[in-house]
Amino acid sequence: LEALTHFPSLGTSTNSAQGKAHMKQCDLLKLSRKQKRLCRREPGLAETLRDAIRLGIMECQFQFRSERWNCSLEGRTSLLKRGFKETAFLYAVSSAALTHSLARACSAGRMERCTCDDSPDLENRKAWQWGVCGDNLKYSTKFLKKFLGQKRIGKDLRAKVDIHNTNVGIKAVKNGLKTTCKCHGVSGSCAVRTCWKQLSPFHEVGRLLKLRYDDAVKVFSTTNDAVGHSELASPQRHSHSAKHHASPRATDLVYVEDSPSFCRPSKYSLGTAGRTCSREGNCDSMCCGRGYNTQSRLVTFSCHCQVQWCCYVECQQCMQEEVVYSCKQ
Repeated sequence: LEALTHFPSLGTSTNSAQGKAHMKQCDLLKLSRKQKRLCRREPGLAETLRDAIRLGIMECQFQFRSERWNCSLEGRTSLLKRGFKETAFLYAVSSAALTHSLARACSAGRMERCTCDDSPDLENRKAWQWGVCGDNLKYSTKFLKKFLGQKRIGKDLRAKVDIHNTNVGIKAVKNGLKTTCKCHGVSGSCAVRTCWKQLSPFHEVGRLLKLRYDDAVKVFSTTNDAVGHSELASPQRHSHSAKHHASPRATDLVYVEDSPSFCRPSKYSLGTAGRTCSREGNCDSMCCGRGYNTQSRLVTFSCHCQVQWCCYVECQQCMQEEVVYSCKQ
């Protein structure tokens, strides 16, 4: 999953010499040899990967905007070498972003080897006739597993954890797959109804994964005598005995070591000095007990807006004083 968890430089797009541009975009991404080969064979994949990278970055930073670790790009490489809860979230949100982006790219016609949701049922075929295109989650999930591969599977604890968290991200996208229906008929009657599969907005996936992060489970490796190989295990949450353990659920994010505080600059983050916070909400936690500065500033915003005939909105510009709180050094 390194192509997405490391968030390489996005570069810039070019419209000239489309074939060569596609090859160049594949080369700009941090991909394994096998992944680069798949990327070159699939026009449209490089841009979809870039879309997934942007989607994963933006959602991660949105979900952690009020946390000490705010999913900044700084320190990410060091973070990914460890087994923290934050690492678990990065793997999950990255695989979710790629699954979501691939499914949407198929339905939008941006990929050559896939199209709309290819479910064989009659409702989807009717939807095609009406020009409606379902998100192709089936293809994206199948392609993703091929693209990511299962390297190091079964070899060590971190490999098992990374693969588990990758699958949690895929499942989170599947969880948001809904059937959308539309009626066709005279005067709004439902003489004909067409239905198709549609993914929920990625914000909903991100929100679900953040809940999984908040309840993440610390795991260790144990040998399953019945099958003769090691597997993930965690202490049972309601047991006081260290001897009792159970496998984490398929929807649990898992980690192997406790996270640092992220209070001070380190190889994992820039720390929280200078970060804005909410006095009534998270300043005490965000600022790690160092206190916070208070500053007033004037902000401009649109106000007294009115719809003018026929086609535009006219607003005045108003100013108001805003108090900003930021963590001390």
